Amino acid sequence: MSDLTVSLRLPRDLLGALDIPEKQLASQVLELVALELFRQGRISAGKGAEILAISKWDFIQILARHQVPYFTESVAELETEIAAAEALDNSLMQTVRRQAGEE
Repeated sequence: MSDLTVSLRLPRDLLGALDIPEKQLASQVLELVALELFRQGRISAGKGAEILAISKWDFIQILARHQVPYFTESVAELETEIAAAEALDNSLMQTVRRQAGEE
């Protein structure tokens, strides 16, 4: 991934609001951009991790720290997905058993 350098003019008191040392400002801004893009559904957690040069697990931890949900599906949607996966598993097991009985 190629980089793009951006120069921003920010009020000095913004640094106080972020409560971070000035040398960490660039990485904090990048983290906030990645979080917002993920929240908007414009990037995946994997892409967010890549942008920040961290593991996907670490990115998920950052999401949690900022109270950004990793799962965006509703409980009903997750239940539907689980039911579909269970039905597929049962179907595959029946096929395997049938084939094992034929041999």
